[in-house]
Amino acid sequence: MEGIGFRVSPNALYLPPFIPPLLKMNYFELYQLPVSFHPDQNVVKQQFYALSKKYHPDFYINESQEKQDEVLELSTLNNKAFQVLKNPQKVLQYVLELKGVISEGENYTLPQSFLMEMMDVNETIVDLQFDPDAAKLADVRGEIAQIEQSLNTELNNQTAQFENQELFQQQATLANIKDIYYRNKYIQRLKESLAKL
Repeated sequence: MEGIGFRVSPNALYLPPFIPPLLKMNYFELYQLPVSFHPDQNVVKQQFYALSKKYHPDFYINESQEKQDEVLELSTLNNKAFQVLKNPQKVLQYVLELKGVISEGENYTLPQSFLMEMMDVNETIVDLQFDPDAAKLADVRGEIAQIEQSLNTELNNQTAQFENQELFQQQATLANIKDIYYRNKYIQRLKESLAKL
């Protein structure tokens, strides 16, 4: 019989090996940074290189297998943290997940006003699939670029505001950022559709 954290067999009780606190840390804690939509990239790089050196598997070849496995996990965690924290889009998603604002597979409902605005764009894309028109294509690309720029400006304002707010104020800002995040995802899908034309 198996349970969370242990496995019971007829012969013995199995407890998993101790999980070091570092493996339970989020990426910001690992890099000793405050949770932020705009982490200091100099610190991110410095911490990545310092931890890469500290947890390089080659330095632990004479250690026990358990210690080697732990170091390998820490090295992997460091690499994942760096890949996320150096990429603004991944940071955005990571912070929203960390704060419990979004979850994988979430079925978020976009605002009706946004969907109405996008209806014309979608109709134009469908028309272009059946009746290619270079001028129309350029127009719709320009319209999408404008919408995307507007969303990014709004996102930058909201994330900057978040950085300077008290905890109780951050929830409303996070809800706004979540909405922008999903509207941006919608725009990215439109851009993918346009790329196929």
